Amino acid sequence: MNAPYLVTVGETLATLAASQPGPLALGAGLRLGVAGAESNVAVGVSRLGGSATWISRVSEDALGDLILRELRAEGVTTVAVRDRAPTSLLLKERRTATHSRTRYYRTHTAGAGLRPQDIPHDVVAGAAVLHITGITPALGDGPARAVARAVDIAADAGVTISLDINYRSLLWSEAEARQALLPLVRRSDLVFAGPHEARLVVPGADGPEELAEGLCALGPGGAVIKLGAEGAYALLDGRSHRRPAVPVGVQDSVGAGDAFAAGYLAELLAGEPPERRLRTAVVLGAFAVSTAGDWEGLPRRGELDLLDHHDDIVR
Repeated sequence: MNAPYLVTVGETLATLAASQPGPLALGAGLRLGVAGAESNVAVGVSRLGGSATWISRVSEDALGDLILRELRAEGVTTVAVRDRAPTSLLLKERRTATHSRTRYYRTHTAGAGLRPQDIPHDVVAGAAVLHITGITPALGDGPARAVARAVDIAADAGVTISLDINYRSLLWSEAEARQALLPLVRRSDLVFAGPHEARLVVPGADGPEELAEGLCALGPGGAVIKLGAEGAYALLDGRSHRRPAVPVGVQDSVGAGDAFAAGYLAELLAGEPPERRLRTAVVLGAFAVSTAGDWEGLPRRGELDLLDHHDDIVR
């Protein structure tokens, strides 16, 4: 790999999403897909012309084959140990048109079996950016130690370490998350977080400015606070940056945070300044919420200006 590349570590699941609102019932339609916070970011970076590598443990079953096939088709380099354990599942129920329920089936699965020896030293050490999230450490001791090994390698090699706190209450408690994530925040160069996520490690802070300052006080040189429809606030090397959101109709908010991080990191890899990174980040977030799926609607670089058009048909 000659071009600067992003490497990320984490589980990708098979997803089953209800196609219509209402309770799950016999004969109800479910759409099969694949998704994972880290692989979503890798796909987003790849679609913008960046190089991305994803490290994981993947089942030998048909769903594991599907995961690898889809990621490779998106231009993501996959470094995956094959495992006899099954693929994890994520079930999305659209109980009403505006309320959804998510359930994970992740016990004794291939992704939960990720371990430190699955992390190749040279792949991480050769990267420009290592991107991790708070999801993988929540899967168990093995995944947590795998992430720690990746961080150790990256820190020793001078690789930029990016952390998205990405708290999932279905996976662990706030107290458990705080204990595990604080050491990762301290070792990271860049942290992404929503306001609630930031308060997990900066309790008592309020407002995006105070939250970003609190995160940076722990060690990172940069903190980006994701504010949803209000855009984003970033404190980068002591300088403040604000970016409004791109107004769009919301169809599916799942994956918006991953898309945001992908946009930012793709521009970081390209050597772009903070203003450009944040602009692309909010654009990718807008694409994610205005299309169905976690990553399927993310844009190619030539489509980044598409949301600037006010006509439904661009001629």
